[in-house]
Amino acid sequence: MRIAYLDCFSGISGDMFLGALVDAGVPFELLQQTVADLNIDASLELSRVDRAGISAVKVDVVVQGEKDMPRDEFWIAHHHAHQDEAGREHQAESAEKLHEHKPGRHLQEILGIIAAAAISDRGKQTARDIFLALGTAEAKVHNVETQQIHFHEVGAADAIVDVVCAAVGAEALNVEQFVASPLNVGGGVVKCSHGVMPIPTPATLELLKGAPIYSGDIQKELVTPTGAAIVKVLVSSFQPRPRMTTENIGYGAGARNFEGQANVLRLSVGETVDAAVTTGEIKGPTAQEEISILEANLDDLNPQLIGYITELALSQGALDVFTAPVQMKKNRPGALLTVLAQPEDEARMREMIFRESSTLGVRVRHERRYCLPRHHQAVATPWGEVRMKIAGVNGSASTYAPEYEDCRRIASEHKVPLKTVMQEAIRRYLDQKNG
Repeated sequence: MRIAYLDCFSGISGDMFLGALVDAGVPFELLQQTVADLNIDASLELSRVDRAGISAVKVDVVVQGEKDMPRDEFWIAHHHAHQDEAGREHQAESAEKLHEHKPGRHLQEILGIIAAAAISDRGKQTARDIFLALGTAEAKVHNVETQQIHFHEVGAADAIVDVVCAAVGAEALNVEQFVASPLNVGGGVVKCSHGVMPIPTPATLELLKGAPIYSGDIQKELVTPTGAAIVKVLVSSFQPRPRMTTENIGYGAGARNFEGQANVLRLSVGETVDAAVTTGEIKGPTAQEEISILEANLDDLNPQLIGYITELALSQGALDVFTAPVQMKKNRPGALLTVLAQPEDEARMREMIFRESSTLGVRVRHERRYCLPRHHQAVATPWGEVRMKIAGVNGSASTYAPEYEDCRRIASEHKVPLKTVMQEAIRRYLDQKNG
């Protein structure tokens, strides 16, 4: 499987993600054209910088001739710029001018800009999901409806550029999955339009629910709301670096240069070791690997918790999770929980099962599994693009199926029966294959 791995040891922001994408091979011209097509009076600038001895790509968003900056620095700079000669602060005027410089937008206006963008359907959906995640988090923090949220910092042109370019660049990487390390969120406090906030800010912390986070020595905001929303939408699991062969590496620079720590986001692109496909074609024999199988019998646990454990295991990198009904001692009905994991994840999965369930014992065994080579192939349907998952051996595509999430999204957006979308995707694939 072709994946992208994000090393978030110094957090993540929109500009850091764009820099890492470009350094890993995404054409900068693609992002420039995307910004031009947005028609929001913005542009991108590219430079190569040094961050604690690491060479990295810095992508700056320029709006009306001015580069974006960390929001606490922006707030301080513009706050001080509106003091009178006697040093008395005109706070109301300062706030008004601040919002004039960073024009706010409501969610529907932003979604309209995304819908009109000249990008793929998948890129639009990803960008839409990122802004919806931002809006949902802000709405919960401020106890209002999502549609009532007025985006100040995150709704400005620079954030729209970050989000849309992140969606376009992520698609251009042509990976099946994004995986991330635990995130260093930084520490201290940050000044923003809502006042002084602890780091991580409320919206950022809301977005990172379920993700492993920590604070290091740097007392600055390392994960921005935009960065957190990108992670929430793109990243499917959080874990130490998986077994993979690395093809491309990109370093995206943050705005600040910290002493003793490289303020960069590292992006690695490559194939996991159990994938036999690297070119998009079905080749070679089945792949073999050793996996750990963890099992526990559960007869006194709320079924809702079993569902939660299943989701948690998958989010933490389990290869598969399933349950089966069993009859236990004293004729009690129960469930057999089975988790498939990479050997290096065994200890973490075992600890999670003990922590989250009521079991007193977890059985572990190691087995070999054989996997058919697989790849994705996009097909165009009347409602949008659907990825077909294709597997086979010796050059023969013996198994194919449309990606459920693609079909579910299209069915929901276009009010079309899910089965109709899946059937049409299969028909288009067979026509393409046999034509």
